[in-house]
Amino acid sequence: MDLSDPITFGRVYDEHRRGVHATAYRVLGNQAQAQDVTQDVFLRVWRNPRKFDAGRGELGSYLRMMARSRAVDLWREVQASGRASDRLEVVVSIDTPRHDERPDHLALASAERSTVRDALRRLPDPQREALVLAYWGGLTADQIAAQSGVPLGTAKSRIRLGLARLRTELGAALPELVAAA
Repeated sequence: MDLSDPITFGRVYDEHRRGVHATAYRVLGNQAQAQDVTQDVFLRVWRNPRKFDAGRGELGSYLRMMARSRAVDLWREVQASGRASDRLEVVVSIDTPRHDERPDHLALASAERSTVRDALRRLPDPQREALVLAYWGGLTADQIAAQSGVPLGTAKSRIRLGLARLRTELGAALPELVAAA
């Protein structure tokens, strides 16, 4: 089967698009994202038709496996992004203290949070973004590089430089916090 032939490819698309879409939808539960995955799967096949090896299995199974894999990747990206924004909201938001906490502990914690927030705000945007994604978003340097559209070395440098600058700034304001890290 020659998938580089437009007529053959069109027939394959008509035959398998519903199965590919259904596979992606089962993972994502979102119609628009499932359509994006379906498009991505068929685009990848169109761009590199020789990747499919009929000797290893049938085409429908191959396409559904690609759809499931891409859908899981997309689901993970969305989950990581949600965690990052949730954690960022926690850092930036002003918490309402619980009634059972001691006022002196609340005052100290609030001052520390404020100091850390101020130090984060003074970082250059790329370093701040990298630190927030790494620490509060739980992303790896690879994921940060992909999300930011920069080389892996650049993402690692931003994290390293941002941490060094935070250590320096917080060392004077909160020496006990820096010593614990």
